[in-house]
Amino acid sequence: MHIQVILNPYANRWQAQGRATTILAACKAVGITADLVMTEGAGHGITLARAAVEAGYDAVIAAGGDGTINEVINGILQATPPDQPTRPFGIMPIGTANDFAKMQGLPQDLVAVAQIIAAQKTHAIDAGEIHCKPGAPPRYFINNSAVAMEPMITIENMRMKRLSGEIRYMVALVKGLFKLKAWQMQIAWDGGSYDGPTYLLSVCNGPRTGGFQMAPEAKVDDGLFDIVFAPEAPKRTVIAVLLKLMKGEHIHHPIVTYTRTTQLTLTSSPGTPVHADGEVFTEAETAVSYRILPGKVTFLSS
Repeated sequence: MHIQVILNPYANRWQAQGRATTILAACKAVGITADLVMTEGAGHGITLARAAVEAGYDAVIAAGGDGTINEVINGILQATPPDQPTRPFGIMPIGTANDFAKMQGLPQDLVAVAQIIAAQKTHAIDAGEIHCKPGAPPRYFINNSAVAMEPMITIENMRMKRLSGEIRYMVALVKGLFKLKAWQMQIAWDGGSYDGPTYLLSVCNGPRTGGFQMAPEAKVDDGLFDIVFAPEAPKRTVIAVLLKLMKGEHIHHPIVTYTRTTQLTLTSSPGTPVHADGEVFTEAETAVSYRILPGKVTFLSS
């Protein structure tokens, strides 16, 4: 088995940079031939992953956190014809939160992860496709995307330099709450719609994001998005919802809409930030659309 490992040296506050030798040793220990390349900046993982698919590697592996996973899966999907599943895709979870890897039950030990890759057992999982600017290429995600409050908090998280781990997300959440203002949105999904001031709209393929169970009933292989929506509300109500979010109980709050759909469209005034798997790729979009790609990703799992 000949694989391409794409390592983000910045993952986990540059700690991932020192894992290259360990990753290669883990692969060698289980009989995998691995070529390792490091990303050199934002977006480089997309280019490297696309090139790896075109080069014909047996599998493409993201070594890093959720942001690294997102770049690699975008490159893989860009290089995959619309009517075909992807080349096998795997993860070596060496990032900060590793939300997606944890949800998929991947071990932290790199030799154990390499054994999963070497076994070549795959699971077809869904991907989400996002369209924003007309004529621009789509952005993809396999865990979670959101507009409004959630990516605004992600931006706050990105600005923090000293904290790491889940405490970093908590501090960003508090800072974001003080700055929160509603976006006027028109939203439509399968069997439903909303027109009015909006605080929260999360489009979920997996249940967990930012350390929280945003969509506790979501499944990555059911061909559906789970959407979590909340309109503008008094700040005390927002705090109540966020407190429930920590336990995954927010979906039962009266102001929260929790439903499933295959697609979603929205317009926003002012323009909204948008993230894909925690990576904010645009900060002021006035029109956004989502669609599910059922079983598109060939995921290496135990």
